[in-house]
Formats: sequence, C-alpha cells, structure tokens
Amino acid sequence: MVVEIDVRLREDVHQLGELLGQTISNQYGPAFLEKIERIRKGAKAARGGSLRGERQLSETLDALDESELLPVARAFNHFLNLANIAEEYHRIRRRSADEPVPFEDRVLDEVLARLKAAGHADTRVAEKLAKLDIEIVLTAHPTEVARRTLIQKYEEITEQLAAQDHDDLTPAERRSVQQRLRRLIAEAWHTEEIRRQRPTPVDEAKWGFAVIENSLWYAVPRLLREVDETLLKATGQRLPLEATPIRFASWMGGDRDGNPNVTAAISREVLLLARWMAADLYRRDVDRLAAELSMQQASPELMAEAGDHPEPYRVILKRLRERLRVTRDWAARAVHDPHVSAAGILEDNEALLAPLRLCYESLHACGMGVIADGPLLDCLRRAATFGLFLVRLDIRQDAARHAAALNEITEYLGIGRYAEWDEPQRLHFLENELASRRPLLACDYMPSAETAEVLATCRVIAQAPVASLGSYVISMAGAASDILAVQLLLKESGVRRPMRVVPLFETLDDLDHAGQVIESLLELPSYRERLQGPQEVMIGYSDSAKDAGTLAAAWAQYRAQEALVEICARQGVELVLFHGRGGTVGRGGGPAHEAILSQPPGSVAGHFRVTEQGEMIRFKFGQPDIARQNMNLYLAAVLEATLQPPPVPEAEWRADMDRLAKDSLEAYRGIVRLHPQFVDYFRQATPEQELGRLPLGSRPAKRRQGGIESLRAIPWIFAWTQTRLMLPAWLGWETALIRALERGDGPRLQDMRERWPFFRTRIDMLEMVLAKADGEIARLYDERLVPEQLRALGAELRDLLSQAERAVLRLTGQEELFSHHPQTRAFIAVRNIYLDPLHLLQIELLARSRQAGEATASPLDQALLVSVAGIAAGLRNTG
Repeated sequence: MVVEIDVRLREDVHQLGELLGQTISNQYGPAFLEKIERIRKGAKAARGGSLRGERQLSETLDALDESELLPVARAFNHFLNLANIAEEYHRIRRRSADEPVPFEDRVLDEVLARLKAAGHADTRVAEKLAKLDIEIVLTAHPTEVARRTLIQKYEEITEQLAAQDHDDLTPAERRSVQQRLRRLIAEAWHTEEIRRQRPTPVDEAKWGFAVIENSLWYAVPRLLREVDETLLKATGQRLPLEATPIRFASWMGGDRDGNPNVTAAISREVLLLARWMAADLYRRDVDRLAAELSMQQASPELMAEAGDHPEPYRVILKRLRERLRVTRDWAARAVHDPHVSAAGILEDNEALLAPLRLCYESLHACGMGVIADGPLLDCLRRAATFGLFLVRLDIRQDAARHAAALNEITEYLGIGRYAEWDEPQRLHFLENELASRRPLLACDYMPSAETAEVLATCRVIAQAPVASLGSYVISMAGAASDILAVQLLLKESGVRRPMRVVPLFETLDDLDHAGQVIESLLELPSYRERLQGPQEVMIGYSDSAKDAGTLAAAWAQYRAQEALVEICARQGVELVLFHGRGGTVGRGGGPAHEAILSQPPGSVAGHFRVTEQGEMIRFKFGQPDIARQNMNLYLAAVLEATLQPPPVPEAEWRADMDRLAKDSLEAYRGIVRLHPQFVDYFRQATPEQELGRLPLGSRPAKRRQGGIESLRAIPWIFAWTQTRLMLPAWLGWETALIRALERGDGPRLQDMRERWPFFRTRIDMLEMVLAKADGEIARLYDERLVPEQLRALGAELRDLLSQAERAVLRLTGQEELFSHHPQTRAFIAVRNIYLDPLHLLQIELLARSRQAGEATASPLDQALLVSVAGIAAGLRNTG
C-alpha cells in the first residue's frame, strides 16, 4: 500500500531541500551537489529493492575523498532537520474551513462530550478540570543534540513557512519570504552543528528558560483561553481566573544524581537566574499593559490604591513595573553577592497577582471587560502558572549519598556506623533525631567534601523561598529510612517547613517492594505528622527497563502503582505519582495521551507529574502552537483518566501478564546479563564508546566504571538507536509473545489489546519501535565493525528482532507494521532515504576512527559526531 504524504507538506520539504541544495552548491560547486543527489537516489532505489541502486549508493560513498566525508554527513543531517521543521509546521498550519481539525485541537471537546454522555454533571466536570494538577518537569538529560544557536534558526524557518502559507501574498511578499528562508538555511548550513564543549548545568538551565521565554510564555495563555471557551460551550461554566491546571518544574541545575557538576552553588545560581528571568518577562508584560491601559474610569478599590490620578491603571502598573525591575536587578547581583540588599523586591506570588487582579476586576466593574480580557488576562494567567520563580526546581540525589553522609556523622558522634545498621536501627535513630529539639551536629564539625556538599545543598533549600522549590527526589530509594534520612539532613540544615521528599523506585526489585516501603513509612505516626500534604512517589521507567526489559518493567510499574493507590487509600493519604518517562519506548516514552489513559485505575486522580526529557522538550514544547497542542493532550487525558478511569484488569489478563513478564525477563536477562559476549558485542557494534565524546549534556555517561550495569539508561538506548537494532525497546517481547501464541493464548491477547488500554498501549509502542528498527542496517554495522568471533551474537539478535516483528503481526492481524498508521509509515519511508547514507557513513567513520585510535578534532571525528546528530534528528525520539 503506497500512501502519499500531504501535498503541502511535500511541497515544503521540497522547497527547503532545494534551498539547502543551492546553499551547498554555492560553497562546494554543482559537481558536489550532484554527488549528494546520486547518494540520495541510490538510497531511494536501494530501499525499493534495486541492486543497481544499492551498488550506486555504495560506490558513490566509497569514492568519497576524506575531505568530503564531513560535508556529505552535514548535508543529510541538515535535510533531516529541515524535514522535521516542515513536519512540525504541518501539524499547526492554517487549515481551511472544510479541512478536519487535528486530533490535538479537538481532543478536549471530544473528552467533555464523552464525560457528559457518561452522566457526569457539568459543574463536576468544570470543577475537576479547573482543579487538575499537571506538572511537566523539564530535564536536561543529554539527548538534545542540536545547538541552541541552530534551534533558534529552525524556529525562524518555521515562522517563514507560516508567513508564506497565504494564497493572497503579492509576488513581492512571496519573494521576501523566499529570500529570508534562503538566508536562514545558509546561516544554519554555515553554523557548526556540534558544540565544542559540553554545556554546564547553568547552560542547560538557561536553555530550559529559553523554551519558556520563546514558547511556553505564549502557549499557556493561548491554551487557557481555548480551554475556557471549550468548557463554556460544553458546560456553561468558565475556567476560574487563576486556575493552573498545568505548571512546570525543572531538574536543570537540581539533578545531582551522578553529576558532580551540579553543586549547591549551581542550584542557588539557577534559582536566582529563574527569578531574574521571571521578573524580566513580567516587566516586559507590565510595561506593555501600562502603555495600553490609559483609561480614566476605575473602581473605588483601585482609586483608593492609585490616589487621585487621571490614569489610575498606569499608576498601579508602573509601581508593579518598578518592583519587578528592582527584583530583576537584585537577582542579577545576588548571583555574585549573597549579601546584597533585598529591599523592595517581590517576595511572594500574591504581591505580583494582587495589582493585576485589581486592574482586571476594576475594568470589568466599569464595563470594560473587553479590555480586561485581552493582554491583562494573559498576564494574570502567566502569573498564576509560572509565578515569581518561573519553574519549581526539583533536587535529586542518590540514596547512597545520604547514607554515606549519615554514616560519617554517626561515626563522628561515636554512636556506630549507620551503613552497618539494619532498617529498624536506622528508623529508630532517624525518628529520635527528627523529634529532637537539639541540633545533631556541633558548629565546629568539619565534614568531608562529599558530606559537606550534601549539607550545603540542604542549606540552599533552607534559604530558598518555598514556592521556588519542587520535590527532593531520592534515586535508588529502597527503604523508608531513605526518606527519613533526607528529612533529617534537611532539618539539620535549617529547613523548618514541609518539603516533599520523594522516593524514586527504579529497579525491578524496588518497584516490586515500593508498596511495602510506602506502607511502612505511612505507619510511622511521626512521619504522618510531618507529611502535611500528598505522598509523592516517583516511578522510574528508564532504569527499570534497562534492568528487566520493557515488558517486565512495564508490568512491574503497573503493579507498583496499583499497590501504592490501594495503600494510600487505606491510609487516608492523597497520592501523587511522578512518572520518570523518557523520549523512547525503552525509557517509558511514546505518545503521552495514550500512556496516561493506560495507567491503573485510581492512579491518575486529578494529579499527574511527569518528566519531559532531552530533545522531546524541543519537539513537544519548542513552538508555541505545538506546545499548546501537547498541553491540550495532557489536559484531556488526565481529565478523562480521573473521571473515567480504565477498567480493572481481569484475573485472566493479570495471569497472562505475569507469564509474559516472566518469559520476557528470562529472555532479556539471558542475553544482556548472562551472555558472555554481550558487553563486548555491544561496544563493538554500536557507537557507545564514541558517544562519550559527544558534548551533549553536563552529566557523565556512566555512574561509575564497569559493564552494562554502570551505563546510564540514555547512552545505553541512544547507542542501539544509532544502529537501528533498537534492542532495549523490544528484547524479551519476542520470546514472551511467541510462547503465549504457542500456548494458544492468542485470542485472549487480542481481547486484552481490544479492551485493556494498558496492554494496547504497550503493543502500539512496541509496534512503533519495530517499524523504526532495521535489521539490515544493524547487519552492516556488524560486518564492518564487529570481530568475526562476535558476529554470531549479532545474527542471533537480528533473528530475535524478526521474531518480534512476526509475533506482533500475528497478534495484530496485519500484513505489515503500522498499516493502520499509513502516514507514519510514509514519514519513516521518506526519512530512511536520508538516514541510510548517514548510517553507511557512520559505519565507515567508526571504522576509521577506531583504527586511528584516540579521538581528535579532525574532520573525520567531526563527521562522525555529525552522523550521530543526523541519525538522532531522523529518528527523533532517540533517548
């Protein structure tokens, strides 16, 4: 079945490609551009099964001079990025009245209609929507390959695509857009793709702030306007003025788990930079409002504040503008001088909201609601959503660091070694110290550097405003004492207010015991007294999948959530689940809307906290209209999952999942942990070693020296994605599904897929990753890079991939993967034409690089890194 890509999208891709070709020709000449075109045509013909095309592709690439490797890699990398831009713009482009509304734009209307049809009262639906608590946590996990400089140019290219998307442009206007596009593409081409140095944590935080400044700052008020209109039309109810159904938090500058570059000083600086950025953004808004609100008539309440003045709104707004200026300037100085005077700064969000609300209510009271509901309403909604602190900063640290600090402290105090105590001994000590009014440590205590850093981070928390901070997340949490340990360290450092201390359960074993840990915690009366709010628990997707494979991990995550929901309900404690999802299926990724609707019943009860990571932040939130669409998906899914949760799985389904998970775990670990050649094969067949040279993020690729277990989940998945084997996302599924089908469980699995959103979503995500996988590409990596004695393992893994594909096709009753998503198949097919040359180039570059030995700054090494970036761009969700 041949599916045509929408003609307008095809025209945009063609136009951008033509302009890129002109740019390349201008630098290297027509002969070089013709060589690029021969490579592209050869790849296209080879994909169609032509041996002649395959030969043409191979011969052209083999004949490249070493000086041509980098520009060829750059050409295909740039084209894939331009294709992404065109595809993203196509999602939000202007549509005529007779065109269907995109799903992302109509989803909330449809959910509200379903909820009403199911008998939910208008007032209840409106109240639940207004009180939704969705927090999207932006993280700096290193899979964003593109430089910020290029991202800005990509955003401008999108703007020009929108500018030309009008039938009534004059020839001069159309030429102007064309010229601007040509310049932007030339600027991008002549800009280095790869950073020369790794970004610092502060650089990462600034990148996150830029996403807010350039996109979310505009997307949030647009979204809330649309939600208000949709809600009014469906229920007759309005969205409350200061409703904040979606907010944002960040790990950028707060995630110190395995990242020695994130220190207490860095976290303090990032908190201040966020205050600076927030004050500057609001100052710009208020400056515009002061220019616009020149009206004289005002309410008595506003006149009492403004005094006898002919332009009372301007009086109120200019005062606020001055306080914002003072706050901004203070934050800039405080980064370098912690003792700078804070006189006159805005300290809490009400001080920002009150004057804006006063102006808004006055305008409505005086019959000027049409003015109030313009930019002033947008500013109010920004103030409610982002507050004075822009994003709440989470702090994350490994449980072992807290235990080591307490071990040092107990040894110093002469009361034993905390590291050697069992859980009851630890809990006894921690509870006593948390209840004690005396300090634990003398003022002259001199900790080691590691313990001093842990305590310094706690002091930064103590000194920061409450509203500027999110949660304290404990990686590799495994016991109730892990949570109390953090609470004690915070208390000792001067924290006298409740702060959410959140255990992160990340391995299969930890997920299986998550319920027991939380139950033992909630049964401590002293802990319940300190809780003063919901119990937040973070579910780790990345490391659990790396530990057990995606099937066993997904079922463990589901069961852990079920246990946590039941325990918290029994204990009378509100539960907030925090989902640590990544961009890929192997890290819990996939379409967020479907993932939310597939969570266990009761686990999405008006609350949903989730990470958005790496390059997915740009893809989902980098453009205002795309950000608005994605936030709309979150809103609709969380509302529906709250009021219309999915069914409780039937007993037979649970038994089937237990068997599938057991078979999958055995198969996955049999390869990844037990096969004696696996680690060697992984490091030879993939660019895992070379990825360590790519200056992606501030965090090291490894937690420590060692094998697969020491490797972080991101480079583990990133490396397999580059070769298109995609192993972490499917390994284990093939064995589990084949055994189930051989047992005759096929009809029941089909029933599960039809009626159980959890199982359907897992199969859909598996099918998506299998559609992007390519065993033939992986074979080419093996033939060039893997020693003869390891190639049998590669052949075995590719055979398992084929088995996974056949099992999914049997289960879904299709002849080819994703036949029910023909547009997606078409997009993958088009991208493959540009990805194939990059894979072949990367294979050759890896071989030459390894032969040369140490990494250098040579064109060859640069070309290798560009190939990595290009493949990541072509496959999009890479890490």
